[in-house]
Amino acid sequence: MTSRISEPIDRLTFDAARLMAEHPPIWRDPNKRIVYGISCPAGSVHRGTIHYTRWPAMPLPQTIDAAAAARRVEGREGYYDYASVPQAGAGVEWHVNFADPLLFVAYGSPLFAQDEMQVAEHPALGALHETLQSMALPTVTQEDDRPTPVLVTGVERRCRVTPQALYGNAFARAAPEAVRRATTPIDPPTITNLIAMAAPAGGFGRYRAGTIERILTTAFTGFRAAALESARHHGERRPVLVHTGFWGCGAFGGNRVLMSLLQILAAEMAGVERLVFHTGGRGSGDNLRTAIDLIKGDLATAGGMKARNLIDQIAGLGFDWGVSDGN
Repeated sequence: MTSRISEPIDRLTFDAARLMAEHPPIWRDPNKRIVYGISCPAGSVHRGTIHYTRWPAMPLPQTIDAAAAARRVEGREGYYDYASVPQAGAGVEWHVNFADPLLFVAYGSPLFAQDEMQVAEHPALGALHETLQSMALPTVTQEDDRPTPVLVTGVERRCRVTPQALYGNAFARAAPEAVRRATTPIDPPTITNLIAMAAPAGGFGRYRAGTIERILTTAFTGFRAAALESARHHGERRPVLVHTGFWGCGAFGGNRVLMSLLQILAAEMAGVERLVFHTGGRGSGDNLRTAIDLIKGDLATAGGMKARNLIDQIAGLGFDWGVSDGN
């Protein structure tokens, strides 16, 4: 798989310690400040180099091999644990950030969905947001109605917040002691690479082919950019693994089967070695299994299928939008 685009719109490099000192994250919610106090107590030392890139939408390949795509996905019950895949060896691992079109826009607020949780656990992302704003650079994951996914490498994960009891709007209502119990410092911090990409929001009725193409282009661009950045920093031979889940299926109301299916196809097109799909709570993998079955059955064609025809065929399956979960 190749793409004609190999360079980002923006490429910036930051020293983590300087980033946190000059433009520290701004926490407007008291519970967020509790988490930050646990992850970054007084005297904390921030280490490493953070690489930021923002990418233009990439054209889809002419053909897609759906059957090969189904072989690249691995379902995992539960939420992100950021543990390395044991079989990955020297692979480069990435985690999808279920972004808003405005990058990390609500990180300091009382909200605590997937995006805000990642920033709370990786506080340098908040400092990155503040730094980009101070530089008058666009803090967006889409522009002129086209996806512009953002990649961040080398960011420290400094704490773990147990999500089940505090997810979404429950975080703002939680007592301070409950927040403290749910937050565990990580010392020394681990390092995470992130793909921040925004799914479409607020749709209703049947998905149209144009929307499906937009979603597929967004995921393909983010995943392909991860492959390119992995090769840039670690060499061409390192396998690339992407961790994701039901992207765009919470507050944005996306269809879980469709959003799973399109990410699986995007991983194949982008040359990702493995898509590790975290399905959430117990028994929540049915939507992923349905998506895999559709790929192996209705969409599998020997030698692949033209991208335009595949998009039309997916639209013909009659996927309907879900509803926002309010978080």
